[in-house]
Amino acid sequence: MGESPGARFGLHAGTAEGDVGVSHLARRELSDGVPMLRWMTVETASARPPVRSFASMVAAVALFGCADSMTGSYLVLFASEEADLSPLRVGLFVSAVALGGILVSTVFGRRFDRSPTRGWVVVAAVASAAGFALVPWVDGFWPLMLIGVTLLGAAGAGYPQLFALADIAFEGAIKKRVAPLLRSGWSLAWAVGPLLGAWLLGVAGYSGLFRVAAVVLVLTMGVVALVPRAADVASGPGLANPSTSARSRPRGPVVLLTAAMVLVHTAMFAGSVALPLYVTAELDRPSGDVGLIFSACAVVEIAAALLLVWVLPRVRLQQLVLAGLVLFIAYFVVAALAESLSAVLIAQLARGAAIAVIGTAGMQLFQAVLAPASGTAAALFSNAATAGSLVSGVLAGALIQLLGTRATLVSCGVLCVAACGAFWAANRLHRRAPDDPPSGGPSGDDRASQR
Repeated sequence: MGESPGARFGLHAGTAEGDVGVSHLARRELSDGVPMLRWMTVETASARPPVRSFASMVAAVALFGCADSMTGSYLVLFASEEADLSPLRVGLFVSAVALGGILVSTVFGRRFDRSPTRGWVVVAAVASAAGFALVPWVDGFWPLMLIGVTLLGAAGAGYPQLFALADIAFEGAIKKRVAPLLRSGWSLAWAVGPLLGAWLLGVAGYSGLFRVAAVVLVLTMGVVALVPRAADVASGPGLANPSTSARSRPRGPVVLLTAAMVLVHTAMFAGSVALPLYVTAELDRPSGDVGLIFSACAVVEIAAALLLVWVLPRVRLQQLVLAGLVLFIAYFVVAALAESLSAVLIAQLARGAAIAVIGTAGMQLFQAVLAPASGTAAALFSNAATAGSLVSGVLAGALIQLLGTRATLVSCGVLCVAACGAFWAANRLHRRAPDDPPSGGPSGDDRASQR
């Protein structure tokens, strides 16, 4: 079997130094009688109680998600109502925030692989908190664009950074249980955040809403301090070099896997645009039923994410991701054929489960395929979702105008079928990859277990 992710980064549990793992550089300094630098240590799941580590990880993700969800929708309204931007400029501003998130996530992911530390999460929290604090005081389109690309875009890096941190801080079955817990925290934040944002907007206005979001992000920094510390370790003998691994790794499977995730997220977000119009126009239901449908989906998503705590260590990642794609196809078929609200509500069972499975198993599959580059893998998966959201708005609008809402839901199902095809091709290419990975990467036995 190959080395564990923790071992590849110099993380060792159960050592003589009081069950605190020490990097190879720190061990050498200890043997020379030089006091060990604090930042060179790493506290793994054995050094801290797993429950405390899990709780700190989930809390950090939930706080990030709360800040994101309670401001996401209202950032658009702020740009239109308070900043007085034209619809085109509002679209450009929102796109700038998303593109900034892709850029910052990519940079932070690569930096994390070179120097795995909690500091990148802290930087993301500080930058995004500063962005939300400044937004109410900024006038003009270009200053808002600058803040959107840089500071607000940094908020998108926090989520994948926490998954990257969990990937190296925990090992084995414990690590597989962390991912669904993180996903459930994120889902819970998105169930609560929009309601909290609406209440804050009514009570304190946009400035109050954004200030509270900044405070939540500051609190996130305190919670991150409880997350197991990752070691800043230089590549050495027996350690993986993520950049070398990336150069020697076949790109075909990664490209196809990324394409599959972009396609399924495009379908998911485009379907979310079409569904409210479908319910109110095609099914002739009141607008209040739309909230009921999305709430039902959120409940199913949280329950499915918690169920994955038990499922993930027992089922192969490829099988889970494929199951998630099939569930999305089933959802769009049932929703497009629905003639009543009850049928749409039943379809949310498939939709909520699919979102949880893709969001959890998909992230872990990227980290398995791109090991040991946990930061790059988490950023790539997150960026695929962001790219899908960017494309989905324009695509959904065009399809609804040309074909109608029912046909748009069918088209989203077709996109999911295409995602299945890309995923199948990626898996085939990955199976044909040579079984001699670069030093420190997963061995042939590891890859076989991943299949």
